[in-house]
Amino acid sequence: MPINVDLLAKICKAPGAPGFEKEIRELVLKEIEELCDSVDIDNMGNVTAIKKGKEDKRVMIGAHMDEIGFIVTHIDKNGFLRFHTLGGFDPKTLTAQRVIVHGKKDLVGVMSSKPIHVMTSEERQKLPKTTDYFIDLGMPYEEVIKHVEVGSPITRERELIEMGDCVNSKSLDNRLAVFILIELLRELKDKEVPYDIYGVFTVQEEIGIRGASVSAQKIQPDFGFGLDTTIAFDLPGASDHEKVTSLGDGAAIKVMDSRTVCDYRMVRYMKATADKHNIKWQPEILTAGGTDTAGIQQMTAGGSIAGAVSIPTRHLHQVVEMAHKQDIRDCIDLLKACVSELDQGDWAF
Repeated sequence: MPINVDLLAKICKAPGAPGFEKEIRELVLKEIEELCDSVDIDNMGNVTAIKKGKEDKRVMIGAHMDEIGFIVTHIDKNGFLRFHTLGGFDPKTLTAQRVIVHGKKDLVGVMSSKPIHVMTSEERQKLPKTTDYFIDLGMPYEEVIKHVEVGSPITRERELIEMGDCVNSKSLDNRLAVFILIELLRELKDKEVPYDIYGVFTVQEEIGIRGASVSAQKIQPDFGFGLDTTIAFDLPGASDHEKVTSLGDGAAIKVMDSRTVCDYRMVRYMKATADKHNIKWQPEILTAGGTDTAGIQQMTAGGSIAGAVSIPTRHLHQVVEMAHKQDIRDCIDLLKACVSELDQGDWAF
């Protein structure tokens, strides 16, 4: 079954820096309003879509809405903006990029730094730092301050395109997961599930797994699934043991990341479920970086039996993130099978 690329493109385009998820939240609410039994929005802005099951157990699925971005920290007398990062950036990826400053109205700006033509030989040899960059709006100070203030959020500007068997865009981390969770709810709409499903579109994951931790405390799930991208380092120069995952090799089943060791019972169950339904999968061990899985697993009384479906993605935290369309489809299918058959799992220690 093909994926809805047009919907994915809309989801990727909607702005939502950590703590400023209003526009992507509104899009999510519009998409899910007819797909679940009820919807809850908490004080932090997490959106929970609830689908009732046959038995009184709770399954939480976390997909974060926020994307890495920036926040304005200073406007100088020439109208140039200084900023602080919201999420993890490799500074060299900021060169020659357009951004959107979300003030009283949206303004397109460009990331810029000292031109190479006037750098000293020593400066040319140094690695860039985020503090080397500023944002040029092409406006004088008097015009800029009509629309922008210290604290205005900033997101990156880039459209989604299809490239061969892949999609390429900014913010596939983690709008792929938002898309997958919406499609899961759509495909489960008229189907019976064993346990109550709490599909949570979380906030502020990129700055500390904050939304998922709050949601898990409220939901108190028995079972949990993180849903996020993971590194596909299947690139020139990478040794086999460095790849983590590879594009086209199927949905990734997380074994661990830096914040979570997934419950071995859940990992075993997910692998067996994938094999049972002939869903292509690959294992994932990510030694750096964490996901909402940590909040889902740990921030509930006694913990939850938690695992994660991860989407292999190249060029993470750049504006050219890339994922394979069949891997995306496999992730939908794996998550759907897992939540539909949870009552059949062996959860004994």
